[in-house]
Amino acid sequence: MKVLAITNQKGGVGKTTTAVNLAASLAAEGKRVLLIDMDPQGNATTGAGITKKEALPTVYQLLIGAATLLEVCIKTDFSFDILPANRELAGAEVEMIELDQREYRLKNALQQNHAEYDFVLIDCPPALNMLTVNALVAADSVLIPMQCEYYALEGLSDLVETLRKVRAHLNSRLEIEGLLRTMYNPQSTLTQQVSSELESHFGDKVYKTIVPRNVRLAEAPSYGKPVIAFDKNSKGAQAYSALAKEILERVAS
Repeated sequence: MKVLAITNQKGGVGKTTTAVNLAASLAAEGKRVLLIDMDPQGNATTGAGITKKEALPTVYQLLIGAATLLEVCIKTDFSFDILPANRELAGAEVEMIELDQREYRLKNALQQNHAEYDFVLIDCPPALNMLTVNALVAADSVLIPMQCEYYALEGLSDLVETLRKVRAHLNSRLEIEGLLRTMYNPQSTLTQQVSSELESHFGDKVYKTIVPRNVRLAEAPSYGKPVIAFDKNSKGAQAYSALAKEILERVAS
């Protein structure tokens, strides 16, 4: 089982889009996939076609010890499973401060069912809080979606520093799995500059796959579908399918 935290402290970079579409694309390759929604906004949950009414119990109950992984897990219509989230999860922050092993709650919960899945993808909130720390402690590595723009590089250095601290104190095996360039506009000179800076600094950690700006990709969540179920011929669907294959090739090698 490979556990990937999809994280970036900057919001609006395509974390949830990546989490849902990569889950669906890996499932389409025949892999057993679990998606964990660790964001109180619950966008990965609704993006996978699960309504807020269906999403009970949620990750919140799992983290505070009120439900098991099997009780929280929901099968989606897209061949992957999800641990859903809703606004309730915001309260877990406060409650977990009081709990034993507060940074390890997610990791311990996953170990109950570790043989069930080939991949576990964790959609992290856009902040460094106890939910994100739980994701980073449970993960083998992180996938960082980012836009190729000026502020993205600043945010990236903060994130790398955070990962260094987590590795030093809580999870010594945590590494960067890869950087994914999202919402890519090849016409922009700045985009190209930032992209080549990423490649020179991070080398083969930068995925070859690039996710372009794509209308169908943006529309799919409002229909509660990953883009490969919404419009599998769109550029967005093709990009996430290529990303899934690239990740599988890396894992195999």
